[in-house]
Amino acid sequence: MIFSPTRDPRLITVRRGGTLSDTDHHLLALWAADCAQHVLYFFEQEQPNDDRPRRAIEGAHAWVRGEITMMQARAAGGHAMGAARALKGAAREAAYAAGQAAAVAHVAAHELGAAAYAIRAARAAASEYMRLEAGRRECQWQHTQLPDEIRELVLDDQRLRNAYCWFVFNC
Repeated sequence: MIFSPTRDPRLITVRRGGTLSDTDHHLLALWAADCAQHVLYFFEQEQPNDDRPRRAIEGAHAWVRGEITMMQARAAGGHAMGAARALKGAAREAAYAAGQAAAVAHVAAHELGAAAYAIRAARAAASEYMRLEAGRRECQWQHTQLPDEIRELVLDDQRLRNAYCWFVFNC
């Protein structure tokens, strides 16, 4: 579940009745792609011949540049999630992060999905003793990547949605 019962208008584009500008929507997509890229190696180590998650991240970038449509980016995200389904652990979580990053083109609120799955990938790759610390470090890294223009939006979104759907943004 990525949405609260009432969707936050700050994460809905102006065209759809919200207050999110195209510029900020693009920044959310780029940040989500950075989060997914940061853990992509977990997937690529396990599945070196499957480029669907990498293509999804590239699709997020291409959408921001106006080179592909929202539907193409969203489809790339779906393919990355398909790559995740048969896997377990960090590789699965990393592929889901990539899928969520590409889906930001369709629904801006998927930005937290990319970040959350990246944190889950970092946790899954760590020893049992270090899992929480690995997740905390990944979360902190993500925060350092946030552009100033969307920093408060993302941090507020994390505060609002962490307690009922992600449970990972405790950094």
